[in-house]
Amino acid sequence: MDLARPVDFRRTAGIVIGLNLIYFCVQILVALAIGSVSLFADSTDYLEDAAINFLILLGIGWPRRRRALLGKVMAAIIVLPSLAALWMAWRKFADPVEPAPLILTLAGFGALAVNMTCAFLLAPFRAQGGSLTKAAFLSARNDALANIAIIIGGGLTALTRSAWPDLVIGLLIAALNAGAAHEVYEASHAEQMDGD
Repeated sequence: MDLARPVDFRRTAGIVIGLNLIYFCVQILVALAIGSVSLFADSTDYLEDAAINFLILLGIGWPRRRRALLGKVMAAIIVLPSLAALWMAWRKFADPVEPAPLILTLAGFGALAVNMTCAFLLAPFRAQGGSLTKAAFLSARNDALANIAIIIGGGLTALTRSAWPDLVIGLLIAALNAGAAHEVYEASHAEQMDGD
């Protein structure tokens, strides 16, 4: 199905791109400062979301089959944060120092506010535009779920004084991204089979 209101979606995608780029800068600095796997995994999602929404803006007017191919490219992009999280987790295994729980929790709340805003803005378009808008909505939704897990992880880190809650949540975020990539790939494959 094509977008019913492409101009509205372009405006919405522009706002979403801006929010994602701003919070990527904030969260990556915090993640590196406190050594948090979950925040690092989540911060790379913001860069991925900005890239996905930019690609969607490029592909909105394209024929269905070309959009389907772009959907497959986006599925590959969605996997990238999972790989970055695995790299950070590997480093954390070697030096399992817990991140600062209060900063972790506050960063999680900030991220949740940004992602809930993005998911709310994208929700009206999620059933339109096929795999492209599905990718944008799933990314924002999954990030919001990841942020809730980060907030819980901050509480568990404060209780246990251990790096393990953060490490486990970082790996769960990686798995969530991999699942979203699969969904987007399946949607784009179905579009490609349908043709123009």
